[in-house]
Amino acid sequence: MTTEKNASDILTDTYNRKISNIRIAVTSACDLRCIYCHREGEGDNGCTRDDHASQMTKEEISELIGVFAELGVKTIKLTGGEPLLRPDLLDIIRSIPPHIESSLTTNGTHLAKLAKELKDAGLSRVNVSLDTMNRDTYIKITGKDRLKDVLDGIDAALAAGLTPVKLNMVVLKGMNDNEIDDFLAFVRARGENLILQIIELMDINGWTDDMDPAVHGNAQLVADLEKEFAKHSSRVTTRHMHHRRKYLVDGALVEVVRPMHNPEFCANCNRLRVTSDGLLKPCLLKTGNEVSVKGLHGDELKSAIAAAVKNRSPYFFAE
Repeated sequence: MTTEKNASDILTDTYNRKISNIRIAVTSACDLRCIYCHREGEGDNGCTRDDHASQMTKEEISELIGVFAELGVKTIKLTGGEPLLRPDLLDIIRSIPPHIESSLTTNGTHLAKLAKELKDAGLSRVNVSLDTMNRDTYIKITGKDRLKDVLDGIDAALAAGLTPVKLNMVVLKGMNDNEIDDFLAFVRARGENLILQIIELMDINGWTDDMDPAVHGNAQLVADLEKEFAKHSSRVTTRHMHHRRKYLVDGALVEVVRPMHNPEFCANCNRLRVTSDGLLKPCLLKTGNEVSVKGLHGDELKSAIAAAVKNRSPYFFAE
């Protein structure tokens, strides 16, 4: 039996950051090909891995969730790839204890038909990736003509109560940065159950090498956007995770995610990642320090989690 003190020790890294959020990739498969995708740190530019590694089974994921729950983790987010492509996803969601907030990040292409089932299975809420509301721009960014499916999925998620729904918008200079007002209007029209999450492009580890160089260099762009949000907001709150700030701008809720060259972001990171093939990944931006959980059970899993947590260190340090 793990005591509360032991659990706290296992989940606290050497920089006194306690893990409370777990992000589990349930598949590496995806039906889009977004130009900036980091694949949750998987692949040649992410983790070092066995060439013959395979996707974790439903049973492996469920057992891992149970161990994290015993250790006192507060929130679990399921990701991919595209998690809605996994046939046994609803069973995985049902294995998450009800006292844990469960969420899912999706590209939204299959959300309209699955939103009610996800809610009935116990899912708390969803994040939906949406970088543009222009059909042609959507095709350029994702490689597919699925914008209408995503918009339908957002409305279905709101209707099913998978709230608050967060729209993940990666701001791309010269591609979608002219749509900020359109997104604010879209969010404002749907009330506080829909939140716009402005995300800085992670231009690192070769993830954006295939992109037009003109799209790079978005750090200042997002910083300037946040200044404008702060100037025009009637309410500002700061989340514990990464010290992200959330602004109420003329009735639209906007959260800003600025991970690059941001020591404050790293100093307040409380997240541990699990890859789809069973590696605990201490930091999205680092590679070579992963810990495998394949074939482990019970106390072996706890030991692996403890090792991964101890491998954590901020990618960006305060000078």
